[in-house]
Amino acid sequence: MLRTSPVRILGEHDREAVRALLDTDPVGNVFVTSRLMTTGLGPNSVGTEVWGHVEGGRLTALCYSGANLVPVNAGPSAVRSFADHAKWRGRRCSSIVGPVEAVSDFWNQVTPAWGPARAIRASQPVLEIDHAPAVPADPLVRRVRPSELDTIVPACVAMFTEEVGVPPDSGDGGSLYRARVAELVRTGRALARIEDGRVVFKAEIGAVTPHACQIQGVWVHPDLRGRGHSSAGMAAVVEYALAEIAPRVTLYVNDFNLAARATYERVGFRQVGEVMSVLF
Repeated sequence: MLRTSPVRILGEHDREAVRALLDTDPVGNVFVTSRLMTTGLGPNSVGTEVWGHVEGGRLTALCYSGANLVPVNAGPSAVRSFADHAKWRGRRCSSIVGPVEAVSDFWNQVTPAWGPARAIRASQPVLEIDHAPAVPADPLVRRVRPSELDTIVPACVAMFTEEVGVPPDSGDGGSLYRARVAELVRTGRALARIEDGRVVFKAEIGAVTPHACQIQGVWVHPDLRGRGHSSAGMAAVVEYALAEIAPRVTLYVNDFNLAARATYERVGFRQVGEVMSVLF
């Protein structure tokens, strides 16, 4: 980029400014905060960068650039600068995720260079709960054991494929995705109801910070849907997350997934925001 660009790559010396910016919306920024707690801000082996938008010597917005590209606190000026930088760098992400206005604006600007998208999820409500669930929890939902990895991975692959439209393990034979699932199992963040070697219900707690955590991968076996497993299972995950992980539990859901939205409402989630996703 030109020296006059307001965008620069952030490093560890920017940690306090980045933390202050992320803390303005601990639920909305839970994914980025969690990733940076793990990887730090400096150069790392997975090729993640954090771009900062600086005005008057002050960090006003940032953009997490990894497998996911996520703008944070980005108004029109920052989005324009991030889009220019992204076009110069070339697309390296598999998705763009973030507040609807910022992502829509960013996508419109990079489409000629990056397009087309494989899928666009224009409206995904962000939901939160910080109190006991409103429905009874399934007592059979528990932490997945390391010895059950071969049981849970196929369910995770099925959920991902159903949700995203492509399998997560097509590129490398599944070793990287399996390792990610194994890490969630090892850290006690994969929960499921497993009966006779079959996953009935499962969900993972993906992003975790001191302020909030984000549930992902909610799935009920197709043969067992419509029997209340999702509501009771989610209630169990919420109880566990509030007791063991963080004081606020969040997730986002496709606006057209009416069944899932009804489940989350029954459990006691409320909408606190809205994001958009562009998938490649």
